[in-house]
Amino acid sequence: MTELHESAGTGPGDAHFAVFTDREDAAAVARSFALPGTRTLQHTSGRPWLVGQWDDQELVSAHTGRAALAVIGCCPVDAAELERHAGRLRDLAELDALARSLPGSFHLVAALDGRLRVQGTASGLRLVFHAAVDGVQVAATRADVLAEALGTAPDEQQLAVRLLWPVPYPLFEASLWRDVTAVPPHDALIVGADGRSARHSRWWTPPEPVRTLADGAPLVREALSEAVGARTRHGGVVSCDLSGGLDSTSICFLADRSPARVVASTWPGRDPADTDLYWAEQAAKHLPDVQHVVWDADASPLVYDDLLSIDDLLDEPTIGVMDRSRVLHHLPGMAERGSRLHLTGIGGDHVAWCSEAYYHRLVRTRPLFALRQLRGFRALWQWPLGGTVRALADSRPYGKWLADHSGRLRDPVPATVTTSLGWGMPPRLFDWVTPDAERLAQRALREAAATATPLHPDRGLHTDLEQIRSCTRIIRQWDRMAARAGVPMASPFLDDRVIEASLAVRPSERVSPWQYKPLLTAAMRGVVPEVCLRRTNKAAASMDAADGLRRHRADLLAMWEDSRLEQLGLVDGKALRGLAQRPATPALRDAILYSTIATEVWLRGLSRTRTR
Repeated sequence: MTELHESAGTGPGDAHFAVFTDREDAAAVARSFALPGTRTLQHTSGRPWLVGQWDDQELVSAHTGRAALAVIGCCPVDAAELERHAGRLRDLAELDALARSLPGSFHLVAALDGRLRVQGTASGLRLVFHAAVDGVQVAATRADVLAEALGTAPDEQQLAVRLLWPVPYPLFEASLWRDVTAVPPHDALIVGADGRSARHSRWWTPPEPVRTLADGAPLVREALSEAVGARTRHGGVVSCDLSGGLDSTSICFLADRSPARVVASTWPGRDPADTDLYWAEQAAKHLPDVQHVVWDADASPLVYDDLLSIDDLLDEPTIGVMDRSRVLHHLPGMAERGSRLHLTGIGGDHVAWCSEAYYHRLVRTRPLFALRQLRGFRALWQWPLGGTVRALADSRPYGKWLADHSGRLRDPVPATVTTSLGWGMPPRLFDWVTPDAERLAQRALREAAATATPLHPDRGLHTDLEQIRSCTRIIRQWDRMAARAGVPMASPFLDDRVIEASLAVRPSERVSPWQYKPLLTAAMRGVVPEVCLRRTNKAAASMDAADGLRRHRADLLAMWEDSRLEQLGLVDGKALRGLAQRPATPALRDAILYSTIATEVWLRGLSRTRTR
């Protein structure tokens, strides 16, 4: 188990809070949120505005007459600039432009003439929820805080949904508690002056992907440089992943240009075919001022490590528990070397690359170009011709696609070409999920399908946005775990400005069978040495996952001996215990246990947290 560093506890990277209107009834509710260890930021009236936990360096606020603004998180804005914005504020809708202009990753909270506006990030890394507590609308950055105030338990239908693999949009964005509403990342929450009415207001839309690679690459470089700069501008020591992949290598070279001193961290893979260490050492040769730490591959925790003792989850299950120990293991070592923040390359795969599903539209708008590229993809991914043609001919709208799959949850997983060129991987349930859980999941899927619209009409852009939001749901929890371990994490690729700059580039130039991450390669030319830009692949941790399954089968068996999901009638514990005793079962190589383990671990941690 990873030990907490001596500086662990509430600190940078673990900010969470609830927001209240400037009314007496709201102040009465706020008192129940003011627990030992919480802080309060007040309205000018003296009533509570924000109640929660944050570090001084994470919050900037300004009050000017009618208006007040607060930025919580990482953003290079100072109080004077925020005060100027507050002084000019006449309508909450004006904050759309401010939110779309600031770099970093943060929550933006505003109060104007008694009304509130609360929003997170378009990436989904920082979320907003709301609920009526004693009739008063309360916004919060965590759903479990609101559920605790309401005294409500997790909704069994939502638990059944989380057993799907994968959980499709929009279901993965729903709160797990009845009466707690999730605000979509592209929306802001507006609470009326009466403190009891609430609505959602769209503040973000993805850019249309119309820029050429030549025009877009410098803007990606600028946005990513600003994102790294927002974390390193105060100097000190920061640490960076240096896996040898293009994503982490780019972050490392950008951090090396900053006022901060950099410690680079490399975990070699156990697989002899893993070339990460070679590529990391190539990069390190060009970073003479960077301290390069190479860890012992055999000391790295395996997948499935330490599942029985996890107690630091947030308000929903996450498959991130599988790699929790691996993510946190080196952070105490980084703290000993003085690191105040650990930068990762996570998100680079999601913004520097893009979905092949764009070719569903491109084959209709640029057929000759698309067919030439598709021939390359077919050779690269071994797509059969018949399957490719059928996938391109499938023009079902998103709601119909979702509804169709609600009745096919036990079907085999479709061919890769179908998922790559379609709306994504359709949800599936596995043998150990009970018929009762299946009925609950089917009902939720049908209800969602009746009103669901995709994140964008182009299935390629929809898939990109869905993958980004799915990723940030995991990173959101890892960030909290890292903060508790004493060194907060940051993933600059997942900043909204970086995402926007990347998505604005034409997909025909962003994804290609002939080039590996052409956008990031072009953006980093002149920053990252050419020798490091030549890598055209990345390592996989399949050996670590297989070894972890064998090594930790006793933990899995213990988990299913006392399963919370089995007690709720959602899984067949006997079937899961049988699987735990057969870790070499071929089907387990495909991560089919992940969603079930994630939900079980979360339920166990929830009961442990409430008992404590």
